[in-house]
Amino acid sequence: MRALKIAATGMSAQQMRVEVISNNLSNMSTTGYNARRAEFADLHYQQLSRAGTISAADGTVLPTGVQLGLGVRPAAVSITLQQGSLSQTGGDLDLAIEGNGYLEVTLPSGNTAYTRDGGLKRSADGLIVTSDGHAVSPGITIPEDARSVSINAEGEVYAYFSDRVEPELLGELSLAGFSNEKGLEAIGSNLFLETEASGGAQQGTPGTDGLGTLRQGYLEDSSVDAVREITELIEAQRGYELNAKVITAADQMLSATTQVR
Repeated sequence: MRALKIAATGMSAQQMRVEVISNNLSNMSTTGYNARRAEFADLHYQQLSRAGTISAADGTVLPTGVQLGLGVRPAAVSITLQQGSLSQTGGDLDLAIEGNGYLEVTLPSGNTAYTRDGGLKRSADGLIVTSDGHAVSPGITIPEDARSVSINAEGEVYAYFSDRVEPELLGELSLAGFSNEKGLEAIGSNLFLETEASGGAQQGTPGTDGLGTLRQGYLEDSSVDAVREITELIEAQRGYELNAKVITAADQMLSATTQVR
């Protein structure tokens, strides 16, 4: 009774789909979060009668054959690349990326990660860091006596002082682009790592080489569409129920078989 195993793969697939949707909904308020989508592919086919097989002495060929599908499998959980809306915060170190690109972050291990979460902070030493305390590359330190900080669209960071008229250029933030952003590995905390699939990071100045620009005083909202997620949740739930009914039907068929005398 293949239907039992086939329906079981369908239930497993719909369960994964619900889990992905659940993660999207839980990140509705996560800065710079992009929704994920579960993608599936048919599992395997048993060739009971291959198409093109000669079925008679006169050379008659089967036009279609009999191919029995054996279920479904997860193919990918891909990220939907979509610009989230920008919310004004007024913070000196709040940055939204308008367009493509990621901020480069140095992890405690020395490895490099990437993020679109522009909710930056100032450490005790004046270093510009993420909310988790990871330094943003290149390392830029804000002097203690700086009155305010200004960051323009090209990533230039200026500090203003009470005893000076002209601002001081502290450094310039860069953005990293990838040939295949969907190939990045998410590690949590709004951070990504480059992989073989994503290709190497291509550093550049904001606003050049296809990279986006920076907007100070704004943060990028999550791109999750709650209505769409709820709609897909209902579809996944119904799909799960239908596969469960197939298992029930297969069980009844097996029960009828055992009662044959």
